[in-house]
Amino acid sequence: MINVASELAQHVAEGLRRTPKTLSSMYFYDDIGSQLFQQIMKLPEYYPTRAEFSIFREHGAALAAALSPQAGGAFALVELGAGDGAKTKLLLRELLRAGTAFTYAPVDISEGAMTGLVESLRQELPALHVAPLVSDYATALTELRTRPGSKAVLFLGSNIGNFHPTDRLDFLRKLAFPLAPADRLLIGFDLQKDPRRIRAAYDDAQGITAAFNLNLLTRLNRELGADFDLAKWQHYTDYNPLNGAVRSYLVSTHAQQVRIEALDETFEFAAWEVIHTENSYKFTLRQIEELAAEAGLRVVESFTDAAGDFADVVLATQHE
Repeated sequence: MINVASELAQHVAEGLRRTPKTLSSMYFYDDIGSQLFQQIMKLPEYYPTRAEFSIFREHGAALAAALSPQAGGAFALVELGAGDGAKTKLLLRELLRAGTAFTYAPVDISEGAMTGLVESLRQELPALHVAPLVSDYATALTELRTRPGSKAVLFLGSNIGNFHPTDRLDFLRKLAFPLAPADRLLIGFDLQKDPRRIRAAYDDAQGITAAFNLNLLTRLNRELGADFDLAKWQHYTDYNPLNGAVRSYLVSTHAQQVRIEALDETFEFAAWEVIHTENSYKFTLRQIEELAAEAGLRVVESFTDAAGDFADVVLATQHE
């Protein structure tokens, strides 16, 4: 088991010593953060989940066929960041209906989310063979390299947009590295659209996204002995249609000091200084093809919702 607290402490030390200060959205997803994100996905402003659901409902059989090995035989369906698996269950049902022999290997950093997912699968799909892994992506990618047989890797929900462009390319190359020619990737991409709709999706009227962002400070208080006063922080987000980037921040509303006992260090924050916490990039279909090619991958098939808001893209290595 990875030492999450140790990795978190190192990350916070490095991130808060930078200018501008930054923390990774990867650490949003403790058990509380995962629960808040489940609420976000149901918000009226948050279109990506509904759009991807519609793709799975309309194209589920075609997706299952595109991910299954053409030569037949057993394979593993590995999902990075499985969450509650709601969309994936549609795909799992299609694979089971087709009589495909496979193992579902969900990966999530939240033990609570994984426990809930495995229990729901046991009740809803008792015939399914499940091999869960509570892990971060880096550990899961290492495990992928040692997994025998054919595999299809899922990375859904526009999570690919959370990476900085350089890190995104590196991540895709790491995903591509263990793939055999018959293996497949299925990645969800949020597509560029009305900038106002995009911004609203990350700054909802009910304040759930703000609570999700601020929960990161609550986690640091709990796990690292920090003394962030949440009353002195606020959530802010904006969207730049020139580069397709949503950027989210935690804003210090007062000049203040924050002590982090695990680091034995005190950090100074000026009034209105920000901590950059998340990127969420939006793409065009052409950009997706160019990104795939740069990572040593090719687009096999693309599935979009009726409104063209979202794309689930099946990828493979460049050589059959």
